Amino acid sequence: MVTARDDVNAFAAMESLRVALDQAHIVLPSLGVDAGSPALGLVELGRVRADVAMRLAEALRHGGDE
Repeated sequence: MVTARDDVNAFAAMESLRVALDQAHIVLPSLGVDAGSPALGLVELGRVRADVAMRLAEALRHGGDE
């Protein structure tokens, strides 16, 4: 189980996610850090088209191996 960690930088987490998604040929155009709640360290995933959501689900099922 993953728990929240105070020492994880939201910008670093966002960039790490962006790189991993890029390696799976997936782009989340609205990916960013939620500037409205900096103390919470939230990463905004945003909206995606249905086909992108399906590719993301497949990548997660297969551990990113394609």
